[in-house]
Amino acid sequence: MKNILFLPLIIPLATAVLGLLAWNRRTVQRWLGIGSTTLLTVVGSSILLQVQQQGILSAQAGNWPAPFGITLVADTFSALMLLATGLLGLCVTVYSLADADAEQESRGYHPLLQVLLLGICGSFLTGDLFNLYVWFEVMLIASFVLLALGGKREQMEGAIKYVALNLIASAFLLAGIGLLYGVTGTLNMAHLAIRLQEIPHTGTVPVVAALLFCAFSIKAAVFPFYFWLPASYHTPPIAVITIFSALLSKVGIYVLIRVFTLIFPQETIAGQPLILGAAGLTMLFGALGAIAQPELRRLLSFCVISQIGYLLMGLGLMTPLALAGSIFFMLHIMAAKSTLFLTTGLIARMTGTTVLKELGGLYRRYPLLAVLFLMPALSVAGIPPLSGFWGKLALVQAGLQGKQYLLVAVALGVSVLTLYYLVTAWVEIFWKNRPADAAELRRLVPVRRNQMLIPALLLALVSLLAGLLPEPLFRLCRTAAEQLVHNDAYIKAVLGVMR
Repeated sequence: MKNILFLPLIIPLATAVLGLLAWNRRTVQRWLGIGSTTLLTVVGSSILLQVQQQGILSAQAGNWPAPFGITLVADTFSALMLLATGLLGLCVTVYSLADADAEQESRGYHPLLQVLLLGICGSFLTGDLFNLYVWFEVMLIASFVLLALGGKREQMEGAIKYVALNLIASAFLLAGIGLLYGVTGTLNMAHLAIRLQEIPHTGTVPVVAALLFCAFSIKAAVFPFYFWLPASYHTPPIAVITIFSALLSKVGIYVLIRVFTLIFPQETIAGQPLILGAAGLTMLFGALGAIAQPELRRLLSFCVISQIGYLLMGLGLMTPLALAGSIFFMLHIMAAKSTLFLTTGLIARMTGTTVLKELGGLYRRYPLLAVLFLMPALSVAGIPPLSGFWGKLALVQAGLQGKQYLLVAVALGVSVLTLYYLVTAWVEIFWKNRPADAAELRRLVPVRRNQMLIPALLLALVSLLAGLLPEPLFRLCRTAAEQLVHNDAYIKAVLGVMR
C-alpha cells in the first residue's frame, strides 16, 4: 500500500502528457484536468486515512534502500497538504472553465496547471533535499509560463520579477545543499537528522541553515524577501492567482517547517529571535501594504504576505501548540483566501474592473456575492467563530506561553488592521452607491456563472465548517505538530532505525 505515495506524482504527470497529446482539443484537456484533480483529491484522502491508521508511510523508488534511493514520505502534515492540493486544484480547474480564455487554453494552460500540481505534490512528499530542489524547479518553470501566458506587458513584467527572485532563491538552495552534502555525505532528510547529531558542529552548519532559510523565505515571500509577490500576483488570470496564493507560498512555509524541525532544530532555537522578528515584520508590512492599495487584486496579494507571518510565527515558537496553530491556520487561509480571489474574479467579470473607487452597489444586485466575500474576509481577520479565529487563538496562546508578548501584540494588531482593510474593501465594492460614470453591469451566461460560483461556494463551505467544527481538524493538526517536534517516528519510517 506504500506505493500509493507515487500516485500524486503519476496522476498529474500522466494528465499533463495526455493534455499535450490532445493539444488542439480543448474539451478533452478540460475533462482530463477535472478527472485528474478529482482523482488527486481521492488519493490525498486515502493517504491521510492510511497515515492515521498505520502511521507514517515511506516508499523507496526502485527498491533502493534509504538513504541511497529516492524517498517519498507521508506523515499527517504532508497528507493534509496533499488533500488540500487536490481539492484546490479541482476548484481552480472548474473555475478555469469560465476564467481561462481560448487563447490561454490553446497555449497549454491545462497541461501547465498539471505540471504545477506535480511539482507541488512532489515537494510535499519528497524525503530528500536534492529532489526537493528538483520539484521546486518544476514548479518554477510551470508557474513562470502560467504567469506569462497571454503575453501582456504587465504579465511579462510580473513574470520576469518572479523568475529573477526565484532563481536567486534556487541558487541559495543549491549552494546550501552542496555545502550540506560536503559536511554530511547525505541529502536524505531523515539521514541528515541523524548525521548532524553525530558529527562535530562546525561553523558550516549555521551557514547552511541561513542559506536554506533565505532560499525558502524567498519562495514563501517572508520579510524582507516579499516584494516580488505583489509585483507578480496581480497580473495573471484570477484562477492562476488563486492557485499561486493558495499553494506556492505555502510550499515555502511547509518546507521551512519541515527542514527546520527535522534537520536544524538547534539552529531554529538559536535563531528564534530572528525568525520571530521576521514573522512579526511580515505580518505588519503585509497589512500596511494592503491598506495602501486602491486595487482589489493587489490588496489581496499584500494580504497573502501578511498571513504568511502568522505561519512563520509557529515555527519560531517551535512548540506543538504553535506548530498545530500554524498548520490549522495554513489550511484555513488556503480555503478562505482562495474564496476571496475567486469572488474577485466574479466581480471583475461583471464590472470589468477591480479598482475599488470604480466599484459599488453590488449588494443590491448580488447579495450572495456580498456574503461570499464578507464571510472569508471576516475569517481571515480572525473573527470568531470562523476558522481564522481558531488558528490565531492557538498561535496567541503559544506566544503567551513563550512570553513573546510583543509578537502577540503585533499579531493582534495586524488582525485589527486586516479587519479594517477587508471590511473597507467590502463597503467600497458592495455597500456604497455605484459611481454615476461606472459601466453597465455585465450579465454572465448561467453556465459560465455557475462554473465560477460553485468552486467559490465549495471553498467557503469548507472554511465555514472548519470554523464551526474545528475539533476534528485541529486534532489532526495537533498530531502533525507532535510528529514534527518528536520526529523519531519519521526517521524510523524512512531508515528503519531509531535515532
